[in-house]
Amino acid sequence: MEVRWLGTVPYRAAHAAQHDAREAILRGEADEAIWGLEHPPVVTVGRRGVDDLDPARIAAAGYELVATERGGLATVHEPGQLVVYLLVRAHESGVRRLVWAIEEGIVRWARSEQVEGARREGYPGVWVGDAKLAAIGLHVKQGVTMHGLALNLVNDRRGFDLVTPCGIRDARVTSLAELRPAAPNPEAAFPTLAGALASAILDVRAGTR
Repeated sequence: MEVRWLGTVPYRAAHAAQHDAREAILRGEADEAIWGLEHPPVVTVGRRGVDDLDPARIAAAGYELVATERGGLATVHEPGQLVVYLLVRAHESGVRRLVWAIEEGIVRWARSEQVEGARREGYPGVWVGDAKLAAIGLHVKQGVTMHGLALNLVNDRRGFDLVTPCGIRDARVTSLAELRPAAPNPEAAFPTLAGALASAILDVRAGTR
């Protein structure tokens, strides 16, 4: 898998780049890829949509609002959060097992940072107690994924006041910086997280997990 750090990229530009990369993978012209990046403030809405967003409030807070084809409801990207896009072949393991592998990679990485993450039945992502540390949302076309995960590291999380995380009214969002004295920034965290994700995906494909 190609592993690449992209820096800070506007959401719409990264979205278009994912489409181009996936088409190249489908044509057999590119390898699977794991991209790490940060986005300027943006609220994204998955294909299930939501009915409680206030576009005027979102704009006043300085966040862009973008509808996407990924799974899930509304989520937030902002500086200090690590976004990882996974352009991988889901048919190698099946989508459910791939989501499990993504969660497993995040859990392994969090453990290396002295944080014990866990799954929550029915809500893809990684949780610490009742708080969500990482969100997952994918879109699959002809067996190849787009989108991926968002891991809260040192972002201030103010954007999450604009949405209902996972559609759960009593859910809250946490960050690594809230959970431990020092947390890496997205660029510093990306190489080890990408390694944990690739390892977990390969474990699932090999049938060892």
